Amino acid sequence: MFNSDFERLSYYYEKKWVSDVQLRLYVQFGVISAAEFKVITGKDYKG
Repeated sequence: MFNSDFERLSYYYEKKWVSDVQLRLYVQFGVISAAEFKVITGKDYKG
């Protein structure tokens, strides 16, 4: 269904299945980039 972690996490965020805090952890673990975090949430990543 999803071709990338970015697509999967974007979908989860839209459904409110993942929070900003959880997405920050994905950035810290290198799953998504800070730029992708901003695309998903509309907020700057502050790590």
